[in-house]
Amino acid sequence: MKTKILSGKEVSASVYSDIKSRIDTLRSREITPNLSVLLVGNNPASEVYVNSKSKRFSKLGLLSETIKLPEDISQDHLISKIEELNEDNKIHGILVQLPLTKHIDTDSIIKAIKPQKDVDGFHPYNLGTLLMGKPQFIPCTPKGIMRIFEYYQIDLSGMHVVVVGRSNIVGRPISILTSLKNKFSNATTTLCHSGSENMIQYLQDADIIILALGSPEFLKENHIKKGAIIIDVGINRINDQSNGNKKLVGDADQKSLMGKAGAISPVPGGVGPMTIAMLVENTIEAAEKSVDFSL
Repeated sequence: MKTKILSGKEVSASVYSDIKSRIDTLRSREITPNLSVLLVGNNPASEVYVNSKSKRFSKLGLLSETIKLPEDISQDHLISKIEELNEDNKIHGILVQLPLTKHIDTDSIIKAIKPQKDVDGFHPYNLGTLLMGKPQFIPCTPKGIMRIFEYYQIDLSGMHVVVVGRSNIVGRPISILTSLKNKFSNATTTLCHSGSENMIQYLQDADIIILALGSPEFLKENHIKKGAIIIDVGINRINDQSNGNKKLVGDADQKSLMGKAGAISPVPGGVGPMTIAMLVENTIEAAEKSVDFSL
């Protein structure tokens, strides 16, 4: 069988086309969606990701400021900076780039962000509303995965979805989203993790597998049933044996899965572009919520 490629680049292009009218409506009210990104330290991977976000915002004519802070910044100082941005009405979204340095408690930092400006969707309030089935801001990567399903008309109702990885960033939120009684969801969802026994059996039974465990090329051809759909969230840098350079691979061994999987999201070019697209959309949504359109 031919394996369909679920292109995040294609889906994100559709998202950017759809949101142009929303941006124009805000501009008619003299409002430009504005994101502040706090970058602590000099993590090269974080810097690349933040630059990608900034370029996309600039391309769309939106505002994005990166505030670079020293690696040894105190937790109190970082929280004070967040509180300043919370009170700045010109800032619609606040994002603290993760991971943070070890001396800073990530949970305390996330809690310091106003839920109305938490465009990453990590604040306990936003995760709580998601759990209740009434989400405000949905974490960007899980939201992007659901948009891929919608774009390619993959209805999860009645399907068995297996999520591998239980982080608050991807695994837990996507396990909730896939099981909500909504269009394109309503699945029976199993959440697997490092403590799961007989994980391969769950994978072999799955109609859809969502991988977010950070293990290079973990999923092999013999782990899936014919026609299974694979969403690969993993981003791993490994040595390319053909030239000695580094290359990006996902959590799925994509070559071995081609011809057996019904569809698969590539790495790169799959979930990654959707994460940025959903950050843009969440920031626009935050700007819209700051305006009373009835006036």
